[in-house]
Amino acid sequence: MLDFTLCNELLAGEGKSLGEQAHIAAQLGFCGLELDPATLGETPHALSDARIARIRGEIEAEGVRVTGLHWLLSSYAGASITDPAGQDRARDILLGMVDLCAGLGGTVLVHGSPKQRLRPEGLDDAALISHLAEFFAPIAAAAERRGVTYCIEPLSRAEDRTINTVGQGVDLVCAIGSAAFRTMIDISAAGQTEAPVADLIRHWVPSGMIGHIHANDTNRGAPGMGDDPFPQIVAALVETGWDRPIGVEPFRTLIDASVTAATGIATLKACERAAA
Repeated sequence: MLDFTLCNELLAGEGKSLGEQAHIAAQLGFCGLELDPATLGETPHALSDARIARIRGEIEAEGVRVTGLHWLLSSYAGASITDPAGQDRARDILLGMVDLCAGLGGTVLVHGSPKQRLRPEGLDDAALISHLAEFFAPIAAAAERRGVTYCIEPLSRAEDRTINTVGQGVDLVCAIGSAAFRTMIDISAAGQTEAPVADLIRHWVPSGMIGHIHANDTNRGAPGMGDDPFPQIVAALVETGWDRPIGVEPFRTLIDASVTAATGIATLKACERAAA
């Protein structure tokens, strides 16, 4: 049986507290929340252990858990994984994010943050992978020590030109060589870049290189808000034995954030029942 976790930024954007977000997620059947760190404060990578414990307790009191973090650098101006001027700052933040995720009880960090990973001019693919591998090596080592998985997220070419395909993500995974560093499949981005996504899942999930799945439509809505073939996509996840929480990550709402989340999980569960 598939588990689904809810990315929290739309609920947070409506002013709902973490407890309210967790309550809504639980009522809808999600196993947890995947947190945008920016919803926790201005410098979430530097939160105290006491504050982290309070956040975790507030969410777990509603019967769900923190499953992980995403949008790791999006709120940090001047940080960059590709620009040498911003790399030291970015590395310090991301090491803090690894500790934050582990402290909250999460197991996965998703690295998208397109504005903080712009591809330098004149850098070919091999040089880019080498450049990123050197940057991420200490972060992967920290993730391994803390028992979490750090995932580089392939994004659509409309968002960035750094890592756009799962194959490119796998190249980076291989260059780093850590069991705690993986790539992932964002269904919206993959649907724009290398559809059909069901075939992508069947090819890559058995390889062990995929650390996370984000479920969203190529129109940026939740599953069920567009035309993506989620029956086939979910069937592929079932067939390949996917056994980790799937993050429902819409970027726009249908009526409001709660209805959007309900639409997403209802669609995915209906597809799972059909695939059984």
